[in-house]
Amino acid sequence: MKIRSITYFCNPGYPLKENVLREAGNFLSGAKSAYEAAGYEAQTVRVATVSFAKLLGEKHVDELPKYAERFSRTMMQSGVSYASLGPALPRLPRSYRVIPEAIAASENIFFGGVLADAQTVHMAQVRACAEIIVKCAPLEPNGFANLRFAALANVGPGAPFFPAAYYDSESPAFAVAVESADLAVDAFSNADSIEEGRNALISEIAKHGRAIAKIAQSLIANHQSPKFLGIDFSLAPFPDDARSLGKAVENMGVPKIGLHGSLAAAAILTDAIERADFPHIGFNGFMQPILEDPVLAKRAAEGTLTIKDALLYSAVCGTGLDTIPLPGDVAADELTPLLLDLSALALRLNKPLTARLMPIPGKKAGDAATFDFAFFANGRVMALESSPLAGALNHSSGFTLNPKRPG
Repeated sequence: MKIRSITYFCNPGYPLKENVLREAGNFLSGAKSAYEAAGYEAQTVRVATVSFAKLLGEKHVDELPKYAERFSRTMMQSGVSYASLGPALPRLPRSYRVIPEAIAASENIFFGGVLADAQTVHMAQVRACAEIIVKCAPLEPNGFANLRFAALANVGPGAPFFPAAYYDSESPAFAVAVESADLAVDAFSNADSIEEGRNALISEIAKHGRAIAKIAQSLIANHQSPKFLGIDFSLAPFPDDARSLGKAVENMGVPKIGLHGSLAAAAILTDAIERADFPHIGFNGFMQPILEDPVLAKRAAEGTLTIKDALLYSAVCGTGLDTIPLPGDVAADELTPLLLDLSALALRLNKPLTARLMPIPGKKAGDAATFDFAFFANGRVMALESSPLAGALNHSSGFTLNPKRPG
């Protein structure tokens, strides 16, 4: 198990207050050292801010590309690897339109776009996020620009995983995201029953969660240090079988993830995270980034695991749809229904969900998708079974959805 990220949350202001990033860099450097001294590899240190739409406002939102470029340069000088400038917001429609240019103008800066919040699906913004994805796809030959954008449904502040991370306070804080799919692989590798495997997983999660939290508390002993928000123990994978969440599901007894039984396995794994005693923040669920997990990528390439399957599993757990390789010629009108389905799940089940979709230029469904990138497994472009909406669902007005009533 590793720490994927130590994420520092702040309000850097507009114009950019460079001292805020220097303070973030200093804190993160010390935090990284503290965790590594305790035996945890900390892969990255990151900064997430108040939504750029709030920072810049109506008057300055068109300056986002310039702001992002300066932010990128300053954060790297401060020792910070990556930053999220938060999501575009429905109350400022122009904030969606400037994201592709801001991604092109900056390096290692992430963004989001709100699809749904407060029981409202914002249809105009669902379409706007689909358009962002289509416009970002050709910015890089391999479609990688869309790694830095996610559509957000019912996602609150403080989640440390990117691109969903953003903040809503003036006082700095931090949270930890882990890479822990290997714990699930090990827990079920020789388990004779669900209870045996789940108890082993709960024990490991709680042990590491308490240790990570203890170090965090030592970092904030000084009252001037940022607040500790908690840990997102989503079972994030890495592209080798020993750290594959798909492998964990197959260790549980499903011959191939994507076959029936996979949803139950996903629910059991998420349930284990929820039962474990540690300070929770963010998603804390079954994470299924297709291109970051070799078994998920393999099953998707075979056609056993589909986009509909991944959406279905999001109903019982998880972060939603992540690193989904799509045909390069996919249209915004075809992405809109998928994002609408994600939004409906998030609101009816009252849970956070995201979509990070990656159309790959020049590729069609079934084509090989190969990458020279340590965090990606090779796979194939997935088919999207979608057509443009018509009738009432094609109206630009939003609508409300109440959470499902218990009982």
